Amino acid sequence: MTTIKNPHSFHIPVMGLAYTIDTPIKVAQFGIDSVISIVDDELIEKMHAFYSEKFELPYKEISKKVLDYRAERITAYLNTVDKIVKQKYEGFCAELANSQKALNNFIEMLPKVSDFRKGLQFYASSPFDKTNEIRSFLTKHFRPGAIDVNIMTKVDKANYSNDDVLPFCYNDAHASLRGFAQSGLESSVVLSAGMNPSLYNYLAEFPDFFPDESGKLKKKVILKVSDFRSALIQSKFLAKKGIWVSEYRIESGLNCGGHAFATNGLLLGPILEEFKQQRQELINSAYELWIKELEQKQAFIPKEPLEVKITVQGGVGTAAEHQFLLEYYKTDSVGWGSPFLLVPEATTTDVATRKLLIEATEEDFYKSNISPLGVPFNTVKGTTNDGIKSNRVEQNKAGSSCPKKLLALHNEYDEKGICTASRKYQKRKLFELEQCRHAISEADYKEKHDTIVVKSCLCVGLANSAYMENDIQIKGEEQGVVICPGPNMAYFDKEVCLYDMVRHIYGYSSVLQNANRPNMFIKELKLYINYLKEQLSFEGDMPAIQLKKWSVFKDNLLAGINYYEKLFSNNDFFEEQENILSKLECYRMQLKNIQLN
Repeated sequence: MTTIKNPHSFHIPVMGLAYTIDTPIKVAQFGIDSVISIVDDELIEKMHAFYSEKFELPYKEISKKVLDYRAERITAYLNTVDKIVKQKYEGFCAELANSQKALNNFIEMLPKVSDFRKGLQFYASSPFDKTNEIRSFLTKHFRPGAIDVNIMTKVDKANYSNDDVLPFCYNDAHASLRGFAQSGLESSVVLSAGMNPSLYNYLAEFPDFFPDESGKLKKKVILKVSDFRSALIQSKFLAKKGIWVSEYRIESGLNCGGHAFATNGLLLGPILEEFKQQRQELINSAYELWIKELEQKQAFIPKEPLEVKITVQGGVGTAAEHQFLLEYYKTDSVGWGSPFLLVPEATTTDVATRKLLIEATEEDFYKSNISPLGVPFNTVKGTTNDGIKSNRVEQNKAGSSCPKKLLALHNEYDEKGICTASRKYQKRKLFELEQCRHAISEADYKEKHDTIVVKSCLCVGLANSAYMENDIQIKGEEQGVVICPGPNMAYFDKEVCLYDMVRHIYGYSSVLQNANRPNMFIKELKLYINYLKEQLSFEGDMPAIQLKKWSVFKDNLLAGINYYEKLFSNNDFFEEQENILSKLECYRMQLKNIQLN
């Protein structure tokens, strides 16, 4: 079995609900892997209709009256995306074979050190007619980028038919998984936001996740993880179900877009080092459990472990950082997320929001409390959603109408679940707060009030950009746009074409104008120190269990600084080496001055 190696060393991770909803259609023909969120079936149905019309493909609406409408919508859209990608890929290959200009442009978008690039350069410089030779070379060595999908495992609300709860397989995440599993795609599902045992068990019900007689997996599993221990636990759990993890996608806990799941003070560098040193242990431990389960299921048993990739994302912004992650940590790919929000050829961001991102400064990007999940959420000040939400609060109409209910996971007032960003929830909470207003200070009242009304309707806010950019009618109550860039977005300040962004990644040229951008590891360290300070900012005595937690957190940060000092002293990958070492010493002193008592 011949495996075609990806020509690129980066991928575009999932961003929000809408920002990468059609990214494979835009970039897969260039061999670029990307990830679609399949949480929002309503958005998916709208995009299916839009692209079916655009590419003159058959389309039949899937009504909510259909019992399994959620999964069926996802399957139908993914199959349509697959058709369009293959169509564009064939057209692109024909263009490369027939146009010297197209061939040269594509060569200039490939990594400097690449056998595939060298092969294309040979044909580009050959004097003879090479159409057939190029087509043959592309068939053997080039494939379209992967159409991967993302499921946030915690977004798995139970669903009802009237007042009767439906079987668990109709839960949101379960139905999303089924929609992917029943599609014709040969790609991966990225499982993020932690382990969901029920969902993980459900994977084993679909044959495509098991090796065929040649040892090939038609559908693969990618785990997005924050540390080695989490990867080890989850891989063993899945192996016992007969499921092989094909990739561990390591993401910075705080220097990332969207929800920020902070580690216990473990920094990205030391985490990557552990994966580098114990990669084989991770593979072997899962393989032993995996083949035992395959034996029991009487499935095909590969004679050796299947391929396992280690990839990384979160805060990368320069070619030097990109190359360092590949070469020093031996990663297989590097995720570039937020910067692509300024690339209309790659992502779906509306004009007003793109303008906001371009003009925003470092101080405008912040870790917010707007997510109904109760997890810190990276965003930017000044979104249209912010303004609309504030106006409603001023008019005593706080909260959203909650049309989609994807995050209706709170059971305090409704056993079916209620979203903390909904009007129903906030009205109840504000009423309760008003009843005890006389017993608390004005400052306490304001703090509690703001904690209630700060929540945003992410289900609508994270989807609206796709509607606006594609002139699709938005129904229901106005919500504006929510966007979820990471802090690294602050250093990218202009709209960029795909060609220039890819060449930036590979170091041919730079799209950065801000010379003061900090190294990604240093930026993450600063974010973690600030996070620790925030957690310790309350007044009063700290419970012993909390004291222990933050002491370990602080010790891990100090150990991380020691690790980075050795790393940067012995590696001259970065021109700002002296500045990095100086910053590390500065942050060490800051940490030592933080008193825990």
